Amino acid sequence: MEKIQYRSIDEYHSGFPENVQKMMEELRAIIREAAPRASEVISYNMPAFRQYGVLVYYAAYKNHIGFYPTGSPIRVFKDELVKYKTSKGAIQFPIDSRIPKTLVKKIVKYRVLEDLEREKQKAKKKK
Repeated sequence: MEKIQYRSIDEYHSGFPENVQKMMEELRAIIREAAPRASEVISYNMPAFRQYGVLVYYAAYKNHIGFYPTGSPIRVFKDELVKYKTSKGAIQFPIDSRIPKTLVKKIVKYRVLEDLEREKQKAKKKK
């Protein structure tokens, strides 16, 4: 069976059950609010938000939404993530629970600042 290559976040969302689509739309809105200058892209065939580099990715699975903010926010917010299954660069939000809006916002804002700082460092090196 050939794997679908998504061209947009809307196309990605449309392939899932309605309850999962609603969760992903909520997550999408939270990310947009926290990173208003970021653009929506598909990267690694997953929804992602990019400022200078990719800030966060997410993907739907049978029992959870995987949220991929890279490794540093997992370490920084580890005390607030104890309720969720995490790995080096991922957080799992169970399908049968709510997206933790405040926590996601904090993580995305952290990634925005981290991305901006990395871009400033790159600019300094070019001078």
